[in-house]
Amino acid sequence: MPELRRDPIVGRWVIISTERAARPRDFFEDTHARQPTTDLCPFCPGQEHLTPYEVLAYRPQHGPANSSGWMVRVVPNKFPALHVEGDMEREGLGLYDRMNGIGAHEVIIETPDHKLTLADLPPKHIEDILWSYRDRMVDLKRDIRLRFILVFKNHGAAAGATLEHTHSQLIALPIVPTSVAAEIEGCRVHFQQKERCIYCDIVRQELTERTRIVADNPEFLVVTPFAPRFPFEMWILPKRHAAYFEESQKSQFEWLARILSESLHRMDRTLANPAYNFILHTSPLHEKTGDFYHWHIELIPKLTQIAGFEWGTGFYINPVTPEESAKFLRDAQL
Repeated sequence: MPELRRDPIVGRWVIISTERAARPRDFFEDTHARQPTTDLCPFCPGQEHLTPYEVLAYRPQHGPANSSGWMVRVVPNKFPALHVEGDMEREGLGLYDRMNGIGAHEVIIETPDHKLTLADLPPKHIEDILWSYRDRMVDLKRDIRLRFILVFKNHGAAAGATLEHTHSQLIALPIVPTSVAAEIEGCRVHFQQKERCIYCDIVRQELTERTRIVADNPEFLVVTPFAPRFPFEMWILPKRHAAYFEESQKSQFEWLARILSESLHRMDRTLANPAYNFILHTSPLHEKTGDFYHWHIELIPKLTQIAGFEWGTGFYINPVTPEESAKFLRDAQL
């Protein structure tokens, strides 16, 4: 059973999950370039028996579960960081706090085609992937033990991907991470002072200044943030205020799929297909943040390394201005 342990100084929780050590290549560096291969890929059609039983799948022909014919498939992670089964068993160990590692860890297999990336998929298919995020979040929200759900994607070995078949992941946690709590508190303070959502203010200012806009459509705006941690970091922001991703409407998912596809293409053309991380920021499951929080997506190309200065100070050194990054991304030939 994994467990969660709390750092008593900064309040940060850490997952201790010894089962994750069972993943191949976790503790040594592979210096040989990996060639694309579909041999025994657990995410390919016909290999469904190599994964845990699916929790969701979209099949145009409505075939049986755990069989081929799917377009998007969601399965529990074979080496989960957290387990759904069990009790929390919160306890204090003198100065320290711990609990069992209760939660969910799932893999969203984005396409049956091993050779395609998320950027290769048509917007309609990306829309289906977004719906799979929403459907799993709505289902997991029923578990009152869970307080926060993170959807993320690691694309490329440099960004942390351990399997080349394109996929994203979902982790549901029994606590709200300290970084999420800090972001929400910043939004709350801004709202208390000005009675406005800070992300709505960002959208209005960026639409006025236009120097950091990468792309936009009727529902979404893509910008390089004013104070980016990383070169070519992008935020995808709903133009309409919304705190909960899972409450988005069909038309919003249609526009989001289009602008996410466009953003990935601009990034690939500008930066020669980099590794990247994709992170969905949305409200905690059972907190009333509707007035002041604003869900959004962060898209971060893996171009620099976090080193001693960043770890020691929490400061980030970015060698490219966001205005310059936005111009390069805007000018990409699609």
